[in-house]
Amino acid sequence: MRGVTEAPGANNADLPPLADAPPVADLPLLDDLMPWSVAPLRFGRSWIVAPDARTLRSRWDRLVAAEGAEREALFRPSRARTPSSAVAALPGQRTGTVRWAREPGPCPEPVRVARGPFDEQLLLPDHRLIDTARPELWRVVGEPQLFAVEQGYVHGAAGPALLVTAALPEGRSPAGRPGRIRPLFRRPGGREPNLAPGLLAFLGERYGHEVDALEWLAWTIAAARPSPAGCRVPLPEDPEVWAAGVALGRDLVDIQVRGALSGTKPRLPGGRRPYVRAAVPPRPEALTYDAADEALCLDGGRISPVPAEAWEFSVGGARVIEQWFAHRTAPAEPGSLDAIGPAAWPQEWTSELLDLVTVLALIGAREPERAALAPEAAGCVGREELRAAGVLPPPAGSRRPASVLDHQEEGPEGQFMLL
Repeated sequence: MRGVTEAPGANNADLPPLADAPPVADLPLLDDLMPWSVAPLRFGRSWIVAPDARTLRSRWDRLVAAEGAEREALFRPSRARTPSSAVAALPGQRTGTVRWAREPGPCPEPVRVARGPFDEQLLLPDHRLIDTARPELWRVVGEPQLFAVEQGYVHGAAGPALLVTAALPEGRSPAGRPGRIRPLFRRPGGREPNLAPGLLAFLGERYGHEVDALEWLAWTIAAARPSPAGCRVPLPEDPEVWAAGVALGRDLVDIQVRGALSGTKPRLPGGRRPYVRAAVPPRPEALTYDAADEALCLDGGRISPVPAEAWEFSVGGARVIEQWFAHRTAPAEPGSLDAIGPAAWPQEWTSELLDLVTVLALIGAREPERAALAPEAAGCVGREELRAAGVLPPPAGSRRPASVLDHQEEGPEGQFMLL
């Protein structure tokens, strides 16, 4: 598995030696250590997601202006949603609950979501438009929440098994494989870590200091390994190994959330910042890589330097940069709402691409350090020890969302829901 991230920090390449690892099957599963997980969202109609807010508002206006059969066709009804569906409001969103066919209302304010690995886009947060929105996730979104996204297992595929994002994640791999979304906290405001009861106390006793949820997440992002049964998390016996992995993981997490933890935007060291060497054309159709010049080519447009680690970085067997480009340039059905978009390649997309190159390059540069945490080289805590300590198995209630009874949520047609 490929790890995640760079950022200034201690060099962990010379980690203490780790010996006598238990069999991989004895390493605890992330599913037991972060018990509450949610299946991916299912948008149901691609036109409700776009890289820019202007496109979403234009699509909404076009749909509202249509009538009869044309409006129905543009909406793209599914078994879960039609213009006549009655649904509750999404938690935290001020959108209508009157049936869309009767009263669409104003265009909802788009919200940022992680449509795929390292690809933040905008979504119309209207429950009447989304097939499966996972309201339990919307209840806990917002600072300081972070979401660990466990990728669907693909045998032999390169790339990380676990990613982290502050934006609400869709939860699917580039190939469409469903993963699992694991919020770091079970309640809004960073309350009640989504961890097996007793785990943080167990780790604190073992490593000689209080361990909090963010330290746990840092270690897990650096050390989690894929398996057919799901991510496994080696927990080292040696406190020095834990400390080195946490230091690396904090860097990895900070880079993935674009410097939100450190307050410093990720940058490549040594003046290696990528620049636009030739302007991106109005409608680029092909994306290629010139390895000799470390250049990313968008038809006649040219960006460099782009380290090979950035170009090759994959998740679920798919190159992240290629997927990012495809989401913005794939042809859409003429006359559909998906066909409504920018008339030319926006400058904002170029800036986002430069940031993406930086993030992926930094991640790839830290891979040797992440690989040094491999459980094959580590003396690790086994599942039996966690059972003996009362950490495993987690209670059934920890696998369900926390109860939310401190506020009202609007149900279909303006009624209130009982939660």
